[in-house]
Amino acid sequence: MRPFLSRRVSCCLPDTGLVALLALLLALSGPAAAQTSDMRYFRIGTGTSSGAYFPVGGLIASAITSPPGAQPCEHGGSCGVSGLIAVAQATTGGLENLDLLRNGDIEAAMVQSDLAASAAQGVGLYAGRPPFTDLRAIAALYTETIQIVVRGDSPIQTIADLRGHSLSVGEKKSAIALDAETILGALHLPPAAYHPVYLRPGASVDQLINGELDAMFIVGGTPFIAIDNAAQRRSIRLIPFTADEAHSLRQSQPFLTEAVIPAGAYAGVPATATLGVSALLTVRADLDPDLVYGITQALWHPTTRRALDEGFPRGHFLAFGPAQDTGPVPLHPGAARFYHQTQQNKPAPER
Repeated sequence: MRPFLSRRVSCCLPDTGLVALLALLLALSGPAAAQTSDMRYFRIGTGTSSGAYFPVGGLIASAITSPPGAQPCEHGGSCGVSGLIAVAQATTGGLENLDLLRNGDIEAAMVQSDLAASAAQGVGLYAGRPPFTDLRAIAALYTETIQIVVRGDSPIQTIADLRGHSLSVGEKKSAIALDAETILGALHLPPAAYHPVYLRPGASVDQLINGELDAMFIVGGTPFIAIDNAAQRRSIRLIPFTADEAHSLRQSQPFLTEAVIPAGAYAGVPATATLGVSALLTVRADLDPDLVYGITQALWHPTTRRALDEGFPRGHFLAFGPAQDTGPVPLHPGAARFYHQTQQNKPAPER
């Protein structure tokens, strides 16, 4: 395993992502230093600091970390995996995460279910490359929604109205750019019908607010940090999918699910009908099943539940039942064993 303290490791998550790093520094000093041979490092590929993967990955890293010498869970200490030091690693997103995971440069990757399916099958962005047949999932964390953002005073009211306008679709060859081309193309809006602009979310927001960009297309958790920032600076709207558009897309793109961005997710923005994909926490098939079992157990511990609810606006959407529906990516045997045993141990319903 390569050293986990690299240029890619994020140390900028307030109160969460720093926990694992601080725990490691404590473990390497004082009496606990003798126990460092028992430590295991676990890197989670997340996303950019303006997206949802970054803070969620930090919360997960904190939840599963339990350095040698830490107070036991039952005495108010860590309820993570004994001897494990986990860190959230900043990346450009799912595409890079899958490459890092395949190469063994990280131990876990957060990735959209549609992108994971493409990698597993060797299609789409992965056409011409060997299928990532060793890809496995620990959980489906939450639904990432398609969010098409315009200024509040924009003439764009429908998806069809995007024709002829400038639209940010993420960076070139990114998962978001592929989603935009696939989804809008299925609605008879190929890139030639609008003016695609290839920008990161933060830069997209700046240009949208300044009137240099007409709209932006994002796939991510709600609220998405960059969009929330835009809503604080200027009135914005989200463009909905009509029932007919949603039905047509789900027929051609079965990985999509119907979703609603709730009212108030962004300042002044009403509930908006949209579509979404699952955010998966993935690992390689050859990862130790007992370790994966422990990670899955820590992920669904009540203390983790509270941390997610309090530390992530969509924390309450992370539900135990739907987490097992990882769609195109099979569960890792360690995770499957935990879910199976938990289901078996559920008390029988009262008659």
